[in-house]
Amino acid sequence: MRARGTPAAILIAAAALACGAAEAKILPGKGAAKNVRLVGVHDLAARTAYQPVIHKQGARWIAYIGHHGGRMVNPLTGKEEENGTSILDVTDVRKPRLLFHIPGEKGLVVPGRETGGAQMARVCDGATLPKGDKSKTYLLRTYGESSNEVWDVTIPEKPVRIAVIGGFKSTHKNFWECDTGIAYLPGSGDPSVWRASRVTHIYDLSDPAKPVKIREFALPEQKADAQGYNPGQIHGPISTGPQGNRVFFGYGTNARGVGQIVDRDKLLKGAPEPTVENLRAPEIGRIMLPAFMGAHTTFPLYDVAVPNLAHDTRGQTRNFVVVVNENNVTVCAEHRQMAVFVDVTDEAHPLGVSTYDVKETDDDFCKHGGRFGAHASHENMTPVFHKKLMFFSWFNAGMRVVDVRDPYNPREIGYYIPPVTKNTDKRCADEVKNTDCKIAIQTNNMEVDGRGYIYIADRANTGLSIVELTGAARALAAYPK
Repeated sequence: MRARGTPAAILIAAAALACGAAEAKILPGKGAAKNVRLVGVHDLAARTAYQPVIHKQGARWIAYIGHHGGRMVNPLTGKEEENGTSILDVTDVRKPRLLFHIPGEKGLVVPGRETGGAQMARVCDGATLPKGDKSKTYLLRTYGESSNEVWDVTIPEKPVRIAVIGGFKSTHKNFWECDTGIAYLPGSGDPSVWRASRVTHIYDLSDPAKPVKIREFALPEQKADAQGYNPGQIHGPISTGPQGNRVFFGYGTNARGVGQIVDRDKLLKGAPEPTVENLRAPEIGRIMLPAFMGAHTTFPLYDVAVPNLAHDTRGQTRNFVVVVNENNVTVCAEHRQMAVFVDVTDEAHPLGVSTYDVKETDDDFCKHGGRFGAHASHENMTPVFHKKLMFFSWFNAGMRVVDVRDPYNPREIGYYIPPVTKNTDKRCADEVKNTDCKIAIQTNNMEVDGRGYIYIADRANTGLSIVELTGAARALAAYPK
C-alpha cells in the first residue's frame, strides 16, 4: 500500500534501488544507494541537465536547472523549446513542480557534445547585491556559447531578461559573488591577445541591469605570444569573496590541468592590461597537475582542524583545495579522472596529499556504458555539510558521499545511483559512428541547499533526483534543528 503523499515515481525508483542493492554487484540501470534516501524526482521534460542551483525566495525554495543544448516539449505550453533553464518550486521536495522554462540557444549538432542550451545558473538577491533592487531576485545564466544573461526572477513564474553580456563565446561555468556583485565569466578572448580558447571575463554586476567590465584574466602561458606548454582553458572559478580574499581557478578538464590560487584584492584592483607581469601579480600559488589530468573544479577547504593533529603544538589547522577532474570520454577510454586533495597551508608550495576515486572493479562500471569517472563536486558551502562531507558526481557511478573531516584520508560513506527511466538516453562508445551504445545514468552536477537536501542532475535526460542522507552519513552532517 502506498504511503499517503508519496509520489508514485519515488516508490517505483525506491523499488528499483532495493532490487539493485540486493545484488552482489550494482546492475546497470537498476540504481543503488548507501546511506542516502530518495525523497523527490522530476523528469525535467527529459532535458539533458547540467547545473542545479537552489535558492530560498521568501517562504519558497526555488531550483534553477541549467541545461545542455537540445530541444524538448515544454509541458506547461505544449510547445517545443530549445533547452535552457528550468525553474522548479522545491519547497516540498517530495513534489517538485515546474514553474517556468526559459529557452536557451539553439545548438549545433556535434557528436559527443551538447552545444547550445544554457548550462550554468547562479542566483543572487537584490537585498544582498550592493546596487540591486532590494525587492528583487536575479538569475545569471549562460546563453549557449554566445553570451551571459541576467534575468529578473523575483516572480519565478514570470522571468524577465534585463541584461545581456556579450562579445565573447565559449561560455561555461561562471561564478557570482552575491555580497559584492563581482562575476567571473569564462568565455573566448581576442585571439590576438590569447592563445587559450577561453579566458575569464570579470564583471561588476552589483547593479545587475548595468554590467561593467573590470578585466580579462588567464595564465601568462596562455598569452598569444607565449611559447611552450599551453595549460588547458579555464573551466570555472570559485571565489571566497572579500572575507577570504581568494579566488580559485580551475584550468583544463581531463588534460593539462592547473589549479590557481589568486589574491582577490590584487586581481580586482590590479592593472587590467593583460601583460605577463599583470597576470602574474595576483597569483599566490599554483597546483600543476599531470598532462593527462584536468582541474574541472577547485573547491577550497580552509581552516580544517585535522583530527589526527589535535595534540600537536603547531599546525593543527590546515588549508586544502580539492581539485576534481572530469572524464570526457565514454567506456573508460582515457586516463581516469578523480578528486585530488592538495594541502595549501603554505599556498606558494602546494602538496598533493590524498586522492578519492571509485573502485571500478567492484561493480564493473566500465561495462555499464557512458562515462565513468569524476566530474565535479558540489560548490555550496552550507554549514550543514561544509568541512564535514563532500559530494562528487561520478557519471555512471552516480553521486558519491565522502567524509572529508580528515582530508589526508578522505573516506567514502555513501552513494546514490539513480535508476534509468524511459527518458534515459543512450551513450555510445563511438559518438561519430553511433556504435556500441548503452542506456546509462550520467550523473552530471549536484548541489545542496541550506536544508541539507542534495540535488542530482543527469546528463542523459533522466531528470532531477532529490535525496537526503541517512545512517552514518547523516550523523556527520549538521542538519538544522
